[in-house]
Amino acid sequence: MSLLELNQVDAFYDDFQALFGVGLSLERGETLALIGANGAGKSTLAKVITGLIKVPRDTVRFEDRPIGGRKPADILALGIAMVPEGRKLFPSLTVEENLLVGAYRRAGPASGGGRWSLASIYDLFPVLAERRKSPATALSGGQQQMVAIGRALMSNPSLLICDEISLGLAPVIIRDIYAALPAIRAEGTALILVEQDIVRALQVADRVMCLAEGRDRLQGKPGDLTRAEIAAAYFGGPPSSGGAA
Repeated sequence: MSLLELNQVDAFYDDFQALFGVGLSLERGETLALIGANGAGKSTLAKVITGLIKVPRDTVRFEDRPIGGRKPADILALGIAMVPEGRKLFPSLTVEENLLVGAYRRAGPASGGGRWSLASIYDLFPVLAERRKSPATALSGGQQQMVAIGRALMSNPSLLICDEISLGLAPVIIRDIYAALPAIRAEGTALILVEQDIVRALQVADRVMCLAEGRDRLQGKPGDLTRAEIAAAYFGGPPSSGGAA
């Protein structure tokens, strides 16, 4: 049984169709790089999975449950968390308070359950322990991204979706953030990395999916795909014939 399955997903913003018949299968502990240019539909697909965009019930299944159209808070409670594009931290809260917000729907430090707690987040990102009493928005962009990742992990998700976690950050900061991903994967957490940075995403992914104009153009293992195939799909080449890998 796959952890996550999408079957012929169409998604709309009012009358505008943003996704066309997208299919996807994700296994437990697997990392998927979801790539594509601006406007390709990557963030829309993340919003479909997390319930921010409504779709028919059976088009999205998680742990063999239909979750299409469910409320985002309910989906979070089932084990899907997202690091949103732009971080979306609470400016009135400290670093530690922002982290604790992430634990409100699932097992966290208050109950003693789950791998991720304040202590383990501070082990993963030591700089956050040093700044835990600071307003979250007083941190650098890279440190704020660490807070956003930590907040999502505090829900102890089975699936973590990272939407453009490298966007606007310096290369050295991106390197540090990506260096934390193996520790997250080691806990059995599946990852979907929504990225424009193709090279970096492919370095850590088990599989890649490329969207263009809301359509699935390519899926496969990075080592099985040529640069020419990836480039053609990225810039809107012919759709893949194999469907979900």
